[in-house]
Amino acid sequence: MNRAGRRRRHPLVLSLALVTLAAASLVGCGGQDGSGAEEQAALKPFYTQRLKWTACGDGLRCARLTVPRDYAHPENGKTFVLPVAKAAMADPDERVGSLVYNPGGPGASGVSDLKSDGGEAFSDSVRARFDIVSFDPRGVGGSKPAVTCADDTGEESGEPEPITPTTTEDRARAFATARAEAAACVRASGDVLRQVGTADAARDLDVLRAALGESKLTYLGWSYGTSLGTSYAEQFPRRVRALVLDGAIDPSLDWRERALSQGTGFRRAVDDYAEQCADIAGDSCPGATPAEISDLIEDLYEEAAREPLPVDDEDLYDVDARTLLDVVTAAMYTPEDEWEGLSDALTEAADGDGTKLAVLAEDEEPSTDSHRKARGTAPENDDAAIIAVSCLDIPHPRTAGPYWDALTAAEKSAGVYGTSSVVDELTCATWPTGTQRPHRVSAEGVPPVLVVGTTGDPATPYEEAESLADQFPGGMLLTYEGVGHTAYGRAGSCVTEAVDAYLIDRKPVRPGATC
Repeated sequence: MNRAGRRRRHPLVLSLALVTLAAASLVGCGGQDGSGAEEQAALKPFYTQRLKWTACGDGLRCARLTVPRDYAHPENGKTFVLPVAKAAMADPDERVGSLVYNPGGPGASGVSDLKSDGGEAFSDSVRARFDIVSFDPRGVGGSKPAVTCADDTGEESGEPEPITPTTTEDRARAFATARAEAAACVRASGDVLRQVGTADAARDLDVLRAALGESKLTYLGWSYGTSLGTSYAEQFPRRVRALVLDGAIDPSLDWRERALSQGTGFRRAVDDYAEQCADIAGDSCPGATPAEISDLIEDLYEEAAREPLPVDDEDLYDVDARTLLDVVTAAMYTPEDEWEGLSDALTEAADGDGTKLAVLAEDEEPSTDSHRKARGTAPENDDAAIIAVSCLDIPHPRTAGPYWDALTAAEKSAGVYGTSSVVDELTCATWPTGTQRPHRVSAEGVPPVLVVGTTGDPATPYEEAESLADQFPGGMLLTYEGVGHTAYGRAGSCVTEAVDAYLIDRKPVRPGATC
């Protein structure tokens, strides 16, 4: 599945919506005003709800938003109840409104994300003009109900699985393991798995907009949050005030194209690590030249595939090749924070001690599919949610053959980073199917959307940002020439000032704008 990861943590806000204003902003499904009077009447209780705010620590206030579980039958009484949080920091005399954000995932809790940093990823200028708001999407974090998967799949073989299954036996075991994982989620979550797709989450976002008392949405999405924002723009184009999509996911790619795109992104990121390690990690680099660093990493993969690297801690597992891969790719998201620690761990592993790699792997638990864990107090279900949303959003082959066919191209273009991305898709083969299909954006009437792309982004490669900006009518692309996942909040003043000017004053960026 697409392991887009997540960006950061930020503040949240919600304004108490007057019933009359919320009722006036009621929108139906399938576009701006596409629903009939009967459906609008059924949705009215959701759009006119009042958010009841209570203090929830560090100057934040929290509430719960109720949304229909099935928008085709909103009257049936089945709902999701979603946690919402806000940091109301705007100067009342300068306030523009509420800025809603999604930190990524899929599977990231927006409420935990906000609680973890109180909105520090947003600039002072933005926080002075907006209340910052986020929420847990349906099925995620503190959502009730939430997606969950049984712990015991019954498929533990005791043998480490190769990153690239080549033999008949390895492939049979990999497909059986993936099938068991899917079955465990179905057993634990039932029909909820069919109700957590991005299209419905975007409709929830419109209910939140109304509950905040906003006639139009101001939104920033990082990583998977770009998929959520894109879906919102397609369904409610004329209800967008300003939309920033940072670390873009291209909705026109099918499952295979996405796996190859992301695998190639990670391969290039590891090449960037070898080339730029000295600039970012200094003397800790595990080699004196880029070639030495690349060779060391390749040698470690081969060594760990033959026999897991030993650790000097009885509470940690030895490091097999897949664990090594997870640690290396996780470090590509925020080089400024993680390359030094990775370098130290690789140096010691080359000397025969995998302990620091094992510690880094442990820090990545419970999820290695998305690079950051929200560190708040809400319950987390990252692993289950990332599978559930990814598999439901993108159609997958139901038999193993197409996955094995894709391995050759993946290995050629991206080595283990490509083949692992393909193998990760296997779980979706027997997952409940959704209704979404790969498509180019259709959002007639949406105002200019700002897409931000990082040239060295590992998880959402720059080419996807270029494509997404081109698909939006009047779409704008802001390029950050750098490494790491996403740009706003970590890439310096050039990106910050351009995004802030767009969010606050809707100032466009010029064609070819680069930071």
